[in-house]
Order: sequence, then C-alpha cells, then structure tokens
Amino acid sequence: MCSRCNKKAVIELKYSGEFLCKSCFLELFEKRVRRTIRVNKLLKNTDKTAVALSGGKDSAVVLYILNELSKKAPRSELIAITIDQGIERLQKSGLNAAKSLCKKLGVEHYIYSFWEEFGTTLDEIVEGSKKLENPAPACSYCGVLRRKLLNEKARELGVTKIATGHNLDDEIQTAMMNFIRGDLDRIARMGPLVGVIKDKNFIPRIKPLRECPENEVELYARLRELKFQSVRCPYSEDAFRRTVREVVNTIEERHPGSKFQILKSTDRLIKTLRKKRFGKIGKCKICGNPTSGEICKFCEIKGELGLDDYL
Repeated sequence: MCSRCNKKAVIELKYSGEFLCKSCFLELFEKRVRRTIRVNKLLKNTDKTAVALSGGKDSAVVLYILNELSKKAPRSELIAITIDQGIERLQKSGLNAAKSLCKKLGVEHYIYSFWEEFGTTLDEIVEGSKKLENPAPACSYCGVLRRKLLNEKARELGVTKIATGHNLDDEIQTAMMNFIRGDLDRIARMGPLVGVIKDKNFIPRIKPLRECPENEVELYARLRELKFQSVRCPYSEDAFRRTVREVVNTIEERHPGSKFQILKSTDRLIKTLRKKRFGKIGKCKICGNPTSGEICKFCEIKGELGLDDYL
C-alpha cells in the first residue's frame, strides 16, 4: 500500500522507507526534476532547448517532462535532435521510437547521421579501428563524434541549451571511474551544467535527470506510456563501467541512499576542483576550438580514423 495515500503501491523506495502508488510516484519524480532545474538554474523562460533524443528511456523522459514545462513558458521553445550513429542492430528501433514520441508530443524533430556528416558509420569505425595498434573503445569514438555533431547542429538551429538524459546512475558511475583513474579534470567538468568554461562555439549541456535513479526513470517512462527502445547498445558494455555499476549497486542494496550520497560528495568535489581551476584550457592547433591539450579529441580521432576527406 502507498505510504502517502493508501492506494496500491507500484514501487518501494528503500532509501526513504516508502511505498508509492502510481500518482504519488509520478508527482515525486516530476518534483525532483523541477527542483534540479530550479536549484541549478538550468533553464530560462526564453531558452530554445534541444533534447538529445536517442530513443532510449532517459531521453524520452527528459523530452516528456520538458515538453510539459514548456507549456508554462510560452516564450521558450523545445525541439528534439537525434543522432543516428549507424549501429545496424539499433538503427531502426531507436529512430522509430524517437519519431513516434516526437509525433505524440508534437515536438519538432531533427535527425542527423554519422554517414551523412562524416562519411562513415560507427559500425565501420569499430571495424576499422581493429587495425590500429591501440584502438580506443567504441564509446570513445562515438561520444566525441556524437557530441561534435550534436553541438554543431544545435548551434545552426539557434539552440541555447542541450538537455541530455544522464541519470543518477550514469553520473556516479562516471564520477567513480574518473576518481579511480585520477582524472580530476574530467570530474571538474561534470555537474548539472556541464563544463568549466563558456565559449560561443559550445552550447551549454544540462542534465535534468541527474538526481533520478535509473530504475525510477524506467518506471516513469512505462507509467507515462512513453515508447522507447529497451535494447542496450551493443558497444556500451565497457568492462570497467560494468564493474563500477555492479559495485555501486551492491553498496546501494546494502546501504540504501548511498547513490544520492555519492552524488552529493561528487558535487562538493566538483566545486572545489573548479575553484582550483584544474587543467589549462587552450585552443586546438587544428580547428581552434577550446581544448586542454594541443589538439582536441575530435581532431585526434579525425586523423586517427582518416576522416579528413569528409570534414
């Protein structure tokens, strides 16, 4: 039974000792997202926001909630941008889910692909990288190219904020991986509003779901009957992240509320690191964009993969 209204419960929140029914859970979830946006000043009433819509549950939930909020801010604008990386096993299901959701919500939808913009697909990149002496994980190539394309297209469309679907589990897994590696610069760039510098070439990225556990995001999507792709990307199972995920889930199971505490600790560390200004930000020798090294990651990958003819 629901701890708040005595209706049939749909979820147990071990970290708070509550059982919640459908309506009480939806109210709690939406209130948490609105608080994250308000406290961190992620959005303005005049923003043109683009949701990075992958077709998965997280970005679907972000799009739904921001669409509801935009109805209360008539001067704001909301669109969705989907990047088709060219993963054969996911291409149709992800794109169809994204298209279906945008049609249902009446949100303008823009689709761009690696093939059209870079002359290749992620499947081809992964296959080609096997010939390299020290190939990077597929997610490294995908992440850099996807962020580059998303940022460029958002800028062309006059977007002022890009909203991503990173949830609580994503945030703390990334934080712990960076901490274990000793990568303080990456930790400093984390947070609800990504990055440590402002640059006219970069559209600010925000994370409205970063305080929402992954299982609650999925439940919200199902209760709201949002169509999403449930198949995990075949390239996403990085062994290190999988290990960190298992460790964090074990800690949470034995000590409920630990995930929220890890996020709070991470945020305190981010504030300290930003004050210390870890890492020197310069300009890429090739493209001129801000980078902590001599050459930005995009230009490194472009050269490594031989994409210069297309870019």
